Amino acid sequence: MEGLIPTVLFMAIQFILPCFFCPLKPAMSRPHNNFTDLESLLAFKASVADPHGLLATNWTANASSFCSWNGVHCSHRRQRVVALKLPDFFLGGSISPHIANLSFLSFLDLSNNTLTGPIPGAIGRLPRLALFTLANNSLSGPIPLSIFNMSSLVKVSLAMNNLSGSLPSDTDHPFMLPRLQFMSLSMNHLTGSITPNIARCSQLQVLSLSSNNFSGSIPPELGNITGLNFLYLGANQLTGTIPASVGKLSKLNELDLGDNYLQGAIPKELGNLLDVQYLALDKNSLTGSIPMALLNASEISSLHLAENNLIGYIPSTLGVSWPQLEILNIRTNKLTGRLDFINSLSNCRNLQYLMLSENKISDFLLDSLGNLSTSLNYLYLNSNYIKGRIPSTIGNLSGLIDLDLGQNELTGEIPSEFSRLKGLQGMFLHHNRITGYIPPELGLMTSLNALFLEENALSGTIPHSLGNISGLQSLSLAANGLFSSIPNSLWSLSGILRLNLSGNTLDGSLPQQMGNLKFFDSLDLSKNRFSGNILSILGDLQMITYLDLSNNFFDGQIPISLDRLVINIEYMNLSYNRISGTIPKSLTNLGKLYSLDLSFNKLQGPIPEGGVFSNSSIVSLEGNPALCGALKLGFSSCPPPSNSKSNLCLLKYILPPIVLVVLLLSCFCTRLIFHKWGKKLKLPSEDALMNTFRVISYRELVRATDNFSEANLVGRGSFSSVYKAYLDDGLIAAVKVLNSENQSALRSFDAEYCALSKIRHRNLVRIISMCSNLDFKALVLQFMPNGSLEQWLHSHNYYLNLLQRINIMVDVSLAFEYLHHYHPHVVVHRDLKPSNVLLDENMTAHVSDFGISKLFLGDSQSILSATAPGTLGYMAPGNSIT
Repeated sequence: MEGLIPTVLFMAIQFILPCFFCPLKPAMSRPHNNFTDLESLLAFKASVADPHGLLATNWTANASSFCSWNGVHCSHRRQRVVALKLPDFFLGGSISPHIANLSFLSFLDLSNNTLTGPIPGAIGRLPRLALFTLANNSLSGPIPLSIFNMSSLVKVSLAMNNLSGSLPSDTDHPFMLPRLQFMSLSMNHLTGSITPNIARCSQLQVLSLSSNNFSGSIPPELGNITGLNFLYLGANQLTGTIPASVGKLSKLNELDLGDNYLQGAIPKELGNLLDVQYLALDKNSLTGSIPMALLNASEISSLHLAENNLIGYIPSTLGVSWPQLEILNIRTNKLTGRLDFINSLSNCRNLQYLMLSENKISDFLLDSLGNLSTSLNYLYLNSNYIKGRIPSTIGNLSGLIDLDLGQNELTGEIPSEFSRLKGLQGMFLHHNRITGYIPPELGLMTSLNALFLEENALSGTIPHSLGNISGLQSLSLAANGLFSSIPNSLWSLSGILRLNLSGNTLDGSLPQQMGNLKFFDSLDLSKNRFSGNILSILGDLQMITYLDLSNNFFDGQIPISLDRLVINIEYMNLSYNRISGTIPKSLTNLGKLYSLDLSFNKLQGPIPEGGVFSNSSIVSLEGNPALCGALKLGFSSCPPPSNSKSNLCLLKYILPPIVLVVLLLSCFCTRLIFHKWGKKLKLPSEDALMNTFRVISYRELVRATDNFSEANLVGRGSFSSVYKAYLDDGLIAAVKVLNSENQSALRSFDAEYCALSKIRHRNLVRIISMCSNLDFKALVLQFMPNGSLEQWLHSHNYYLNLLQRINIMVDVSLAFEYLHHYHPHVVVHRDLKPSNVLLDENMTAHVSDFGISKLFLGDSQSILSATAPGTLGYMAPGNSIT
């Protein structure tokens, strides 16, 4: 015995150890045994990455038995590996071809890992492999042809990888999978056509080829696989029509042909699919109507026909025919007709999604909407031609999460009953004709995170109760008739991301509480009447990408703190305000800006160099005549700075009196010169004057004033309204629209225009054009961005220095000297007052309403005539006109 032990050890060293240290290769030429299985498993371990050590813990060569290793399953009789199950093991690396030496292997599951590289073709030679899944890895390359000739294979799943290539055809390799029941190759990069040879797999129950790049038509032969329960061909590039033979698949539970390029009508044979529950034909180019035969498929619970070109009516009895309906998605088609089918949908007690948006449905909303299932989560009727009031019964749909009725023709008020929708997260009523106030009860909808009410005719104030919706992220109330200030409670919504209040008549100043809204992504307060300084706290909104404060009355300087928006800001518009001072150099650091608009303010001094200011397509600075530098942007160079402080002090005290004396002497001399030589001046002919007026149509005025919206209203009197207009050629003008009830003024309008259009002077408001028809009369006038003298004299927000006051006095004097002495017919104003003295962007005064004020007042004795020798106007009390 003592001599036998060394002999056995020697044999072990000579014959067994080389199995561990010699190069491994598939042992196809020698008999397979449990040592072969051990070799194959160790080769597999060597080829994969095991970052979490799930194999290293017990996959070792000295293990008592590899059958106890993680994921390894052996037969009881031979101790051979029959199953290798390693899903969700976080394995990387590649699959060793030595795995093909596990000749008893019938179950291989390596799904949900991060394996890369190709699928070893040797796997196709495993004689007993029945269940084979490598789904959800990062495998690449073609599918080995040998896999399509495995007679034992029952299930194969290679989904969610990066596989490429095409399926085999008769010319290269036939499909010979007689036992195959489940095949999923979805979510790869496979190309080519879907071979008809798949029909040879007569036992198939599940076929999933979706989310690839398959092209060509759907083989009609698929209709011969009569045992199919699930057929997924969606999200490919399939063309042609839907084969009628699909209707032969009577055992189908789910059919997905969506997101392809299929054409033609929906085959009526699909109505033979009596067991189908999920039917997806969406995102194609299908035409025709919804076939009535489809109503025979009474088990349908999820129907997707969206994004096609379907026409005709929606069957009125669909809710009766499909009582199990949970999802009805037929949005983005060309369906017409009425909404009476909603009555039948009350029969569908499991209905969760109803999506009819972007069609051509023209009808009134029915009160029966409130009879739909309380399990309804999503109701989309937007972008149709739906009219009438919003039924208050919608408040019964307690399960609603999203409600979208936007872009229709709805009228009436927002029902206060909406407050019962406690779970509603998104409410979209935008682009309608809804009137009335915003119900304060909306503040009870504490689950709302998106509220869109823009482009309606809402009035009143913003309810304080909206501040109670703590989870609100997006709020848009733009383009309505809201007024007053923003309630302070709104600034307590610390999680709000997007706020759009533009196009109203809101006023007040920006509060300090804005600094609390750290997550702002978009803020639009444009086209309102906000005033005061632009607060430095805006620099705290470092997440903001879109900021629009244009067309307001903000003054003061641009805060230097705005340079803190460098991280995200892409769009900033501060135009058409009264912002003064210099442009901070720090704005050059806003590297992500694609648009910066500071135009039509009172900015002065040098334009910063570099950054956005070096690109004229990004920055707009027009309407700031006191700016200098940036020759590429069309501004003059800046004067050299003076180094003498004493000179500056001297100029500070001496220059103003000198300027005052010079101006007074200039006015006196100008008056003498005009008085002496004015009659010798040759004025332009009437024909020449008339030729300078452009023709403006009523349609252009409607477009230029956004249909005379309140957002563009500048002022309103008893007999006229003035709107700010953006004409087609880019000119900004003021449109003065006469009240159509003043008939005497309307009858004389054309004659008045001919008389007044001949009056031209730099200190008179210029008449650009007119627009006149039977029931509409309007003058198009020169726009004065700095308003009237009255607001500069009587408002605490405005200030005129001495020099500006003298300039205005001189401007008005020159205007009246022209009207009284140098116009061919004497024009007497008759109504001079601060509100009729307007100031342009350079603070130059222009007299308005010269000779037409009485026309607007409707005084028959003062209505002008084109043939009158002079225009009646202002006379001091006590004088008379004969």
